[in-house]
Amino acid sequence: MIPTTNPFDDDHLREECAVFGVFGHVDAAAHVALGLHALQHRGQEAAGIVAFDGRQFHAHRGLGLVSDIFADSQVIGRLRGSAAVGHTRYSTTGELVLRNVQPLFAEFEFGGMAIAHNGNLTNARLLRQDLIKHGAIFQSTTDTEIFNHLIANGRGAMLDRVIQALNTVEGAYSLIQLTKEGLVGVRDPLGVRPLQLGRLDGGWMLASESCAFDIIGAEFVRDVAPGELIVINDEGVRSHRISLAAKSRFCIFEYIYFARPDSVVEGKSVYAARKEIGAELARESHVEADMVIPVPDSGVPAARGYAQQSGIPFELGIIRNHYVGRTFIEPTDEIRHLGVKLKHNANAGQIAGKRVILVDDSIVRGTTSKKIVEMVRNAGAAKVHMRISSPPTAHSCFYGVDTPERGKLLAATHDEAGIRDAIGVDSLAYISLDGLYRAVGGAARNGAAPQYCDACFSGDYPIALKDQMEGDEPPQLSLLAELG
Repeated sequence: MIPTTNPFDDDHLREECAVFGVFGHVDAAAHVALGLHALQHRGQEAAGIVAFDGRQFHAHRGLGLVSDIFADSQVIGRLRGSAAVGHTRYSTTGELVLRNVQPLFAEFEFGGMAIAHNGNLTNARLLRQDLIKHGAIFQSTTDTEIFNHLIANGRGAMLDRVIQALNTVEGAYSLIQLTKEGLVGVRDPLGVRPLQLGRLDGGWMLASESCAFDIIGAEFVRDVAPGELIVINDEGVRSHRISLAAKSRFCIFEYIYFARPDSVVEGKSVYAARKEIGAELARESHVEADMVIPVPDSGVPAARGYAQQSGIPFELGIIRNHYVGRTFIEPTDEIRHLGVKLKHNANAGQIAGKRVILVDDSIVRGTTSKKIVEMVRNAGAAKVHMRISSPPTAHSCFYGVDTPERGKLLAATHDEAGIRDAIGVDSLAYISLDGLYRAVGGAARNGAAPQYCDACFSGDYPIALKDQMEGDEPPQLSLLAELG
């Protein structure tokens, strides 16, 4: 089997998943496929679409990239209907097998429902144990299926059951559900994961990022609010609150790395935010050098901001090979040592004899950073300084991002000087957490209530990690009793 993840791209935080839904537009599935293509950066392991034609649901799912799974026009042709929901996946929970590929579909008392989910539930293990104890049979290992069982055991109409389920789960999530009654979109009470509303020719759309609207010419309308549930049907768009208003804790790493630079999230241009992060980094940690070099592609906007603020020329000192995809054949042991050079190559003519500042978005394990520094030194750089447009990533994420165990995070086991020595640079600096908040337009982190989820930097987890707590027991009161 050819792996769906590039074996040389293992030193970044993995980009959760993406969701996209369309209601009230001809060829809904084709629009969803295009939207998923724009959201491919959020998950490259699998994708799926479920469409509804007014009578029947039609589904197609597969392992790999959107462009491979939906390349055949006949596949899209079979996904008939004016409503559809789609998903791209990176497996933060559950193994990489077809039964875990979303949207998940199930038949309920009220009819069929397809569900696409971005995020992680932090009480999934406890809920799963209790549901199995009371007779639930799970077909997948993903936490998304928990929603199906909670909805099946709920009371009342479809929407009542969905709200009951949402009041039972805990965690970070954006959901889109497709039923015969319409499209339902919902965002977790703290708004950790993104979800946005768009419109095209009288039809309505929900997506993880605004770049998915751009590709089909749709109009971005607004962000779905934290704790808001939206119902889209023939009557239009209706909004419901599923939780009391709470202070938003949107994932700040969306601005650093996850979101596409041409997206607008939470009212801010991602590209502009990354440039300002780079400028703030330059203000905090200026060093004399001859050029600023981004580690492509994710380091480019921050490097531009750094260069403009510092007055040091911006140069493409590292060239990326864009044709090494995530389906690259597993390399042999003999060529594995080439590692990062399959993706990046130093532009030696620009670098030789120069003092360079490398700008990257993060250091996770440090393996790729070390190889890039070695490559730049071998190209003749006189000095190599590293500047990182995020604070040290010292804590794991449990909200829908696949991070290594904490002991494998370089910043969890080394101080800044130790990381500098480990990756082999002449100097190293990260943006401060306060500086990051300033760059994205927030109040300083210290001394103020946090406006974002920054747990991967601070260890301040805004949602209780019940599944991670030792000694947890299943709830004393059965979920079936709670739900009636």
